[in-house]
Amino acid sequence: MASRADNIASSLSLANFSKATELKNRIWFTVGALIVFRFLSFVPLPGVNPLILESLYSKTQGGILDLFNTFSGGSLSRMSLIALGVMPYITASIVVQLAASLHPALMALKKEGEAGRKKLNQYTRYGTVGLCALQGWFLAVSLEAYGASSGLQAVVDPGIMFRVGAVVSLVGGTMFLLWLGEQITSRGIGNGVSLIIMAGIVAQMPKFASNLGQAYSAGDTGSILIVSLIALIIGMILLICFMERAQRRLLIQYPKRATQRGMMQADRSHLPLKLNTAGVIPPIFASSLLLLPLTITQFAGNSLNPESTMGKI
Repeated sequence: MASRADNIASSLSLANFSKATELKNRIWFTVGALIVFRFLSFVPLPGVNPLILESLYSKTQGGILDLFNTFSGGSLSRMSLIALGVMPYITASIVVQLAASLHPALMALKKEGEAGRKKLNQYTRYGTVGLCALQGWFLAVSLEAYGASSGLQAVVDPGIMFRVGAVVSLVGGTMFLLWLGEQITSRGIGNGVSLIIMAGIVAQMPKFASNLGQAYSAGDTGSILIVSLIALIIGMILLICFMERAQRRLLIQYPKRATQRGMMQADRSHLPLKLNTAGVIPPIFASSLLLLPLTITQFAGNSLNPESTMGKI
């Protein structure tokens, strides 16, 4: 279902863009909301030492935390208020959608139309709060355990107050992102949650370009490899956009109608069906499952060898 902003943009030419006041207001609102998201990614979690956290994150790169950090725009490595990002909401959405296909009561809600959809969205938000609280608690406990095993205090004042404060801050940050995404969807352009994820990924591009330039300056990477990598990224973006916008049009033919003046010609129309109805949720969920064993192995290795962790620091 196309949004109001999409309908306005589809019937608008570049020559008349200056007259489209509503579309410009929606664009500026979206840009402002994404700027607020980027500012929040630099607000640190109360009671943590960011220098120690940087050394902790450098030892767990390549796992599921690296994926979460990419989607949150580097917030997890800085342990900001929105360190969890919107991943708990995505996980809760997957669980509710699967439950709606298996549980009879939820399946009945799904068939009730708009009222059932609102009820399922409410259950998704409840699940998001529960997942945020659980993940925030384990994250706070892990930070305290890391400081105790490595000899470096990652938490300034460990204890129950720090854990409760971390859980409240992380839950509030994630729920604020969901509210911000809903505002973008209703008052901006596009899907708010998807735009927040995209902004987090795009925010990592300057760092990627800087590392690529440093590797080229040091002679570790050749110019042919860099050009091939850039061409591959552009090709992937074009392919993803093509598949995202692809539609399969089902022909709908209406029968002839009899009127006082005679038979009327049959009308023809089409029903556009999106080719990729699932969106980006299945790849994200599959990537999380594939990287989960690697993350568990990394944390198990660090907890079993605290001396080696101190040597690396």
